[in-house]
Amino acid sequence: MKTAVIYWSGTGNTEAMAKAVAEGAGAECFAVSEFSGNVEDYDAIALGCPAMGAEELEDSEFEPFFAGIEGKLSGKKVALFGSYGWGDGEWIRTWAEDAEAAGARLVVEPVMANGSPDGDAETACAALGAALANA
Repeated sequence: MKTAVIYWSGTGNTEAMAKAVAEGAGAECFAVSEFSGNVEDYDAIALGCPAMGAEELEDSEFEPFFAGIEGKLSGKKVALFGSYGWGDGEWIRTWAEDAEAAGARLVVEPVMANGSPDGDAETACAALGAALANA
């Protein structure tokens, strides 16, 4: 199964999560600015973005990318992850609802890390990747 991990990270927290997800999934890992492929070429996709502003996706790179692929997610295996520094995770719940509304099949609960991912968060990210790869 061909799997991609695509993320945006401003501080490195979500990047660290992405690397753990990719390791768990045995997947290719791309910063959103480096991804030049087509999501339709992948069987499964893990998407990572931190909470920004009032608990929303990063709006200059990641949100436009996600909006551009939403129509290609129908039936695709998807997992979501990201870091945050405030709030209660509203951004990832809204994002999961949007992905499911687009037809994505969320194969595992999203993983969040408050700030820099600790050992528990890294373990959860690796498990998210493994669950995605084995779905």
